[in-house]
Amino acid sequence: MSRRCWLVPAVVFLVGCGGQEPSTVVLYVSADEHIARQVIGQFEKQTGVQVLMVGDTEAKKSTGLVDRLRSEMDRPQADVFWSSEIFMTIDLAEDGVLGEFKSDSTAGWPDRYRDPQHRWCGFAARARVIVYAPDRVPEAEAPQTWMALRDQRFRDRIAMADPRFGTTGGHLGAMKAYWDQHIMPGYYAAFIEALAANNARLLPSGNAGVVEAVASGEADVGLTDSDDVWAAQARGLNVRLVYPAHDVDASGQGGGTLLIPNTVALVKGGPHPEQARRLIEFLLSERVERMLAESVSHNIPLRPGLAQRYSDYVVPDPLVVDYRAAAKARPAAIKAAMHWLDPRSRSEPLAPEEDANHAR
Repeated sequence: MSRRCWLVPAVVFLVGCGGQEPSTVVLYVSADEHIARQVIGQFEKQTGVQVLMVGDTEAKKSTGLVDRLRSEMDRPQADVFWSSEIFMTIDLAEDGVLGEFKSDSTAGWPDRYRDPQHRWCGFAARARVIVYAPDRVPEAEAPQTWMALRDQRFRDRIAMADPRFGTTGGHLGAMKAYWDQHIMPGYYAAFIEALAANNARLLPSGNAGVVEAVASGEADVGLTDSDDVWAAQARGLNVRLVYPAHDVDASGQGGGTLLIPNTVALVKGGPHPEQARRLIEFLLSERVERMLAESVSHNIPLRPGLAQRYSDYVVPDPLVVDYRAAAKARPAAIKAAMHWLDPRSRSEPLAPEEDANHAR
């Protein structure tokens, strides 16, 4: 049994016996383990508080931990949830799993990165990008918008992660929410149907697996996260990325590239509330945003002044989207994607608003 599997039960035993350890905090974290451990190591060194980390697999990324938090709602075992995405954190807040936490350090951040009821806060974002193989797709021909993936020149050469896990599903929800508002209802469904016509492949290996597929020649382009591309380049893989627009004309007016921030939240009723608050303040600090920007993931700081110091990784035209609307649209967006991209899912009919043929 791995260490991850027995950390939390050990803490519950201490609490149940009346021996609660005041210098311990339990963290559920879906960020990449090697990066999370570097950050948490600094917190432990600074505070003397021991952090018991529970992680998730690359393929499931956040989904497993979200399910676990829901199942433990009546008897919370975690104190803090550090998620590498925002959409499922919003769902947890709406389900009553998360508690209120206010931080002065993020008081000036844009409202879209903070829950109005103070149940979560975003920091250190990644971008949703198109990864491509420059030896097979010349830079001048790399798709600059998501709509460009409908081009038949990419037929049989597109890879994406299973949207039921990780950031892909949230991105699809953001696409649907944004396009429903700014282009037309039904546009998202038509986009997914066009990907299916191009035989886009769903991979069970997550966003990192998409980058590997492009690097190995299994695909020419893929839908993924910026951190997975930076990490692949650091390993010497010949892949590049595009910050694609969601607007058809890529006009640079808030219709550009989706940013997905990390989020941190206090678990309601967790066993170590004071230590949890200290950990959350640390994760929302400028120090941690610098660490994540300088890591192999090159996360984008949300602090405007700090972001300017890492201009090589700043997205030129971030998509302005309501993350709550995206989280709400996520289930229907995933359902439509699975229906068209996974033949095994076609036994369940789509609702009219999910069907491109009906929309037309």
